[in-house]
Amino acid sequence: MGRSISILGATGSIGTSTLDLIERDPDAYRIEALTAQRDVAGLAAAARRTNARIAVIGDEALYADLKAALAGSDVEAAAGPDAIVEAAARGAEWTMAAIVGTAGLKPVMAALGQGGAVALANKEALVSAGELMTQAAQRHGATLLPVDSEHNAVFQCFDADRPNRIRKVTLTASGGPFREWSLDAMRAATPAQAVKHPNWSMGAKISVDSATLMNKGLELIEAHHLFPLGADAFDAVIHPQSVVHALVEYVDGSVLAQLGSPDMRTPIAHCLAWPDRMETPCRRLDLASIGRLDFAAPDLDRFPALGLAKDALAAGGARPAILNAANEIAVAAFLGGRIGFLDIALTVAKVLDRYDPPAPAHLDDVLAIDAEARRVALAATEVLAA
Repeated sequence: MGRSISILGATGSIGTSTLDLIERDPDAYRIEALTAQRDVAGLAAAARRTNARIAVIGDEALYADLKAALAGSDVEAAAGPDAIVEAAARGAEWTMAAIVGTAGLKPVMAALGQGGAVALANKEALVSAGELMTQAAQRHGATLLPVDSEHNAVFQCFDADRPNRIRKVTLTASGGPFREWSLDAMRAATPAQAVKHPNWSMGAKISVDSATLMNKGLELIEAHHLFPLGADAFDAVIHPQSVVHALVEYVDGSVLAQLGSPDMRTPIAHCLAWPDRMETPCRRLDLASIGRLDFAAPDLDRFPALGLAKDALAAGGARPAILNAANEIAVAAFLGGRIGFLDIALTVAKVLDRYDPPAPAHLDDVLAIDAEARRVALAATEVLAA
């Protein structure tokens, strides 16, 4: 009958890449649930193609549109945030968690509660509630599989049975579109320039995060929750070619690296087939044609967001959740043309200075911290925009 699959965020870049792999071998999978926030046409088309049992649109106002788009099919329609959480809790054997931002936090926790495998592409959820999520996975016997190319690379190189033999984990960063830009040039950068990533095809928010290097900072925090090492064991290096995705250094001086062409279907396929391997249509790596692999230390003066994230990782507690929430608001303000590119990190820094609550003990605490950090960040962006 095939392995049961749910895809939370089915119409985004990760969701569509996952569907691309699944639809190449449809007899091996059975689609339980597909969700999207507003893309009714994309969601309905995917649900019809895959004979999904249920399709859920996050925006409740679009329920009638989804119902009409699914008319004549056997696919059940539902709408609203609660319906997405219910879809995540339907007990699929394997769930792709690809909802962007903290909107994915409750659905991820619901999926973990079913005890299956959860392929995590939503870094914000783990950044904001890392300890709560990893504890939930342990409590319910769920398996967290990292989808981000860097974390998936670490996962493939990391000796989970002997973590005390690992000295350091290094994540690579392309440096984004502004890697060689001056501060003056970045000050005038437009949203269109910021979302034009040199190597990867990604959504607008994550592309901007890559341009500020906040994405790499969030990934360092995420890695700390995924792999049992101290916060100071994680670092980042600029690698423009995006061929080496991560490096794991052992105590004897050996360094294991995972390499591959920059195509998200490779780490997705690794998670989808884990612990086995599967064929993919990804372009094969040809090192001879690439010719060189470059590495450089990140410039924290030009990219202060990475430094803010490192500080949040070291501090722990509520700091990562505040960092993430403030960044989401700041990026949205930049994409909306209300603040400048350099104002993104400035906004995050202001929020971290002004708001310092105790560490969250429950999911409701995380959501409350997130909401207040967003309020403070929104006020900060309004001042900058004035």
